[in-house]
Amino acid sequence: MIYAIIILGALGLIYGLGLAFASKKFHVEVDPKIEAIIEVLPSANCGACGYPGCAGYAEAIVMNDEELNKCAPGGAAVVGEIAKIMDKEATAADRKVAVIKCQSGGANNTFFRYEYQGVTTCKAAVIVNNGPNLCAYGCVFQNDCIAACKFDAISLDENGMRIVDKEKCTGCGACVKACPRNLIELASEKKRVHILCSSHDKGADSRKACGNKTACIGCGICVKKCPKDAIELQNNLAVLNYDLCIMCGICADACPTGAIIDPLKEARALRKAEAKKKADAAIAAKAAAEKGSAPEGE
Repeated sequence: MIYAIIILGALGLIYGLGLAFASKKFHVEVDPKIEAIIEVLPSANCGACGYPGCAGYAEAIVMNDEELNKCAPGGAAVVGEIAKIMDKEATAADRKVAVIKCQSGGANNTFFRYEYQGVTTCKAAVIVNNGPNLCAYGCVFQNDCIAACKFDAISLDENGMRIVDKEKCTGCGACVKACPRNLIELASEKKRVHILCSSHDKGADSRKACGNKTACIGCGICVKKCPKDAIELQNNLAVLNYDLCIMCGICADACPTGAIIDPLKEARALRKAEAKKKADAAIAAKAAAEKGSAPEGE
């Protein structure tokens, strides 16, 4: 028994010395800048930067001169810290947020073909006869996007609609990858006009299938009205080119189904109404003044 203990102890000592020697022999010095950058990164490991984790992104910045502004969760503050470490000028990236291109998906605004009682994930739901909802392109409401979001940026409203909180959204893209119907995309937070439909059905069919009656019917009115040719029809669906869009909102005003949204639509309509009211008043005042100044007998 004693011999066995001695032998095990000796082997442990030998292996320990061997590991210690190997660690010194093959030790790779880590650039202190990499460690410093890892410290300032948010440790979200969300992959929005294009690397598998924060450590990989930090190494790419130092070793491969990667751009400093790719950390979406960190935002401008982290860009500034990294810039100090790298002794470079900080350039903030165009912040992007998730946009859900569907206006149905809640229990109160979805037409169903059958009652789904399977695994509660969107990926599982679409496998079963292409999903339970009548629109084959719409949200299947099993909330994979909510589960994928690490920042609680997607929630449900009173109608069961998925709502993106732009303040919390970091643009990491996890929800984009999670949606099996590709209903979510990332767009600049500066862009406010969006086409919130993904249906490629023909007009009558898409309208019948949409529980919210806000489907794009492929009428092409928005295409004709757009002053910058920023919209085109692709297989019965209007698609917006954000790079060309100037946010004028003309397409949102013209859309007969409300598939295109613009938060400033009501404010813009109010301004137009007020401008028209002032113009009408000015015309009436001018007519009254001309009538009052006309010589008698005319």
